[in-house]
Amino acid sequence: MSAIDTGHLIYLVLLGLMVLAIFVIGNRQSLNKTLKLAAIWGLIFVGAIAAIGLWGDIQRVTGTARAVTQQNGQITVPRSPDGHYYLSLDINGVPLRFVLDTGATDLVLRQSDSVRAGLSPDQLAYTAQANTANGVVALAPVRLDTVALGPHRDENVRAVVNQAPMQMSLLGMAYLQRWGSITIANNTLTLTR
Repeated sequence: MSAIDTGHLIYLVLLGLMVLAIFVIGNRQSLNKTLKLAAIWGLIFVGAIAAIGLWGDIQRVTGTARAVTQQNGQITVPRSPDGHYYLSLDINGVPLRFVLDTGATDLVLRQSDSVRAGLSPDQLAYTAQANTANGVVALAPVRLDTVALGPHRDENVRAVVNQAPMQMSLLGMAYLQRWGSITIANNTLTLTR
């Protein structure tokens, strides 16, 4: 625990003791009521400490990093606390969340996202293969009617549906090459057309 964390902990403990002392002094006549209120405030206090301690995890799960479209048509994406860049694209009119993966050749949809985009993964032909860190996986080549990121819209975009389970769809190089410039600087991804 760093000195700053220790200081925060001491501050929170002192704050809690002060709140408890105020209740005890203010309610000397009714000990049961004072104990109930102290227990309630204690639970609120513990909940606040837990929320502060888990804030980084909460941000990662909720995906607070959002793409921003600038007036010059650039898309800027702040780096997420977990080190990745996440973008929400409209695939066939449906918003889907992607993680940027420059190691992926294609725009890769996971099964559940392909269903949301109007595809039927059970009826696709898984004729392609890819070598991944988890081994060889079967892929079904597809064409997406529309892919939109901010004001930029592409039609008839090549993609693949992964037959293996995935945590998130991947935004690979086949889509990224449609942009004139891709830069990463100061924890910000910038896409320019």
